[in-house]
Amino acid sequence: MEYKVGDKVVYPAHGVGVIEDVESRTISGAKAMFYSLRIIDSDMKILIPTAKSKSVGLRRVIGKDMVNKVYKVLREKRVTVDQATWNRRYREYTEKIKTGSVLEIAEVLRDLFMLKGDKELSFGERKMLDTARNLLVKELAIAKANTEENIMEELKTIFGH
Repeated sequence: MEYKVGDKVVYPAHGVGVIEDVESRTISGAKAMFYSLRIIDSDMKILIPTAKSKSVGLRRVIGKDMVNKVYKVLREKRVTVDQATWNRRYREYTEKIKTGSVLEIAEVLRDLFMLKGDKELSFGERKMLDTARNLLVKELAIAKANTEENIMEELKTIFGH
């Protein structure tokens, strides 16, 4: 078993959760082990086959070294935001968030904040900004042993919003 009860892990596109149980279930006559994951700050529970945890992108909360990389991505200002149509950009951002990579999520957040400075975001882009911000804030708060409020303040300082 890669994870044990009580471990905090990240499930792509859903955020940080806690392994509440490792249980055996019989499905279609075959026995399999599952992680029972509860997403923090929601009532969502997800059963993940232990054998598929890597392929679905389940991973540990980032460490201090990765926290520094995330802030580096967020502070990078020399990026060009794709001037493609909003729906193509939206699809690309959705794919990045689905990867579960904290660096990809940081890129989405940064790009949307930069785009927001240039023009009005579409409804979908505003929702995407909120999703990326929420995913990142929760993980950074746990990784830095800090409050979500403090992380939000840090983001406001970085983006000037």
